[in-house]
Amino acid sequence: MRNLLLFRSALLLVLVATEAMAKEHEPVERSIYLSDHPRSEAPNVYVAGRIATILRFEQPCDPERTKMLGWEGRFEPLLVGGKSVVLVPLLDLQPEDRLLLLVTLSDGTELPFTVTSRKQLVTDRDGDQQINVFRDRKAPDAVLASLYDSLGRERELREEVERYRKEDSVDHALAALLLKGAVGMTPFLPRRSWVLKGDGVDMELQTFRSKHKAAVVFRITNKNPDESWKFREARLVNPHTGQSRPFALRLERDSISPGASGGIAVVADKSAFTSEEVTDQLVLQLFQSDGLQQAYVVLERPIGR
Repeated sequence: MRNLLLFRSALLLVLVATEAMAKEHEPVERSIYLSDHPRSEAPNVYVAGRIATILRFEQPCDPERTKMLGWEGRFEPLLVGGKSVVLVPLLDLQPEDRLLLLVTLSDGTELPFTVTSRKQLVTDRDGDQQINVFRDRKAPDAVLASLYDSLGRERELREEVERYRKEDSVDHALAALLLKGAVGMTPFLPRRSWVLKGDGVDMELQTFRSKHKAAVVFRITNKNPDESWKFREARLVNPHTGQSRPFALRLERDSISPGASGGIAVVADKSAFTSEEVTDQLVLQLFQSDGLQQAYVVLERPIGR
């Protein structure tokens, strides 16, 4: 949102869309291990509009005998060189779109693939950026790739378990109740609410307060007809020192499709306002998946003893 909206009271809110410090994106890379079984299906290759997908093979490809059926007007011409085949779709595909890609290796081996999309309506445009194709699971490179895949899955599971462990707190339970509208089961009292209309996003905001905690509930409606709104992260920081402070967050969903709504609830304990120095205000920043700052809220310290 280009306009700056300021509200001064116990809470100051600004709805913006400015560049944020973004985490480095890891490439979308995966491996395919082919089967010699006669009934095995052609592996899927997932693409997204205007994003290149590279298939890497164990031996050089034959450019003359590598082709994709029905690509005209939907893809740039295939790029085949060395051990790589590059696909560049001009527009998004739909899941029902299934194009046959036939890659012929230098030894004459023909490998079929189905080019399609993970996209369900407009909620998911994720495509493969690089696919490593292995014919022999026991080959050294295939074994190494399989090891990396296993380590990656193990890391994701550890991170998920750690996240659930950290979210097992009273404040997370309170945030979940607020998200469900069960305010009466919490110590909070409603304070104020606003309806803000941004660039492709409408946001309803309600603030809550108790003696020892502050809370905010966002209700986000995605007005963009073509793209999903995706949550990336929230940060609670001391505006004077930039120091991060703890808080509890609950999401209804991290991706909101066009026309749909989703909620985000945040609870901050009074202790978050005290670290090396006591501050009367903390800034809550909300980021969407592309790294843009969607909103920030300035919370004031609860006054209860």
